[in-house]
Amino acid sequence: MLNYIQQHLALCKLRVVSLIVFTAVVGMFLAVPGWPPLSALIAGTLGIGLAASSAAAINHLLDRRIDAKMSRTGNRPLPAGQLGTRDVLVFAFSLGLIAMAILIIWVNILTASLTFLSLIGYAVIYTVWLKRATPQNIVIGGAAGAAPPVLGWTAVTNSLDPHALLLFLIIFVWTPPHFWALAIHRREEYAKVDIPMLPVTHGAAFTRLHILFYTILLVIVTTLPYLTGMSGLIYLAGVSVLNAGFMWYAVGLLKNKDELLPMRTFGFSITYLMVLFIFLLVDHYFVPILN
Repeated sequence: MLNYIQQHLALCKLRVVSLIVFTAVVGMFLAVPGWPPLSALIAGTLGIGLAASSAAAINHLLDRRIDAKMSRTGNRPLPAGQLGTRDVLVFAFSLGLIAMAILIIWVNILTASLTFLSLIGYAVIYTVWLKRATPQNIVIGGAAGAAPPVLGWTAVTNSLDPHALLLFLIIFVWTPPHFWALAIHRREEYAKVDIPMLPVTHGAAFTRLHILFYTILLVIVTTLPYLTGMSGLIYLAGVSVLNAGFMWYAVGLLKNKDELLPMRTFGFSITYLMVLFIFLLVDHYFVPILN
């Protein structure tokens, strides 16, 4: 029974979902000057988390054939034969239905609608079409992954706000350098299964240049919370250090052909996003105390 539960949890990509939920929760706190309503916080977190898990399980289902050919994914429950397609399909749709019910009943229709669109965007549009159609797949498909802080914001306010869209923009611009670093390291596996990731279609050197370009763009975008008055000097100081670190990795990728550097860049990018949102949160609550 324990093994059965572990296999289903593996379908949820819990490490990815935890980052999604974290950014959504931060979006909830940033949406209000005080503390968000407890009911919206709990129901919104649960609904968004279950929807993200549903999308992850659908991704497992649709990618099961290419997963079986890649060393990184060959031991996933479906290609390893631990679970059947029907079992995964029922599990994924059950999570999705529960998520939508929670969001519609206990949160609001706007959040439920945006969450559903994000689920479809990642689980179907990106996985089925974009991933196989263009080397810019992660750029276009990144919109679905950038939605969580907006979902958290609307869960609390039932409205869209320019500052929420700014959080969306930060993750949207962060996604290409984050994922392309991994793609450089895994380019041979993507080539083996005919997935046109940028390092496969245009080469690692071209991808490294694009990582630098998007990192520069990220530096610009991540200063906007300060420039627009959304955040103060605490955030600006923190994000400046983070941006210096990301630029160091991006420039290093151009100069250093160390095969392990892309994965170190990938790992740093995850830490970067988490700490950036922590700085946003600390600035949001600490500055009013100082004043």
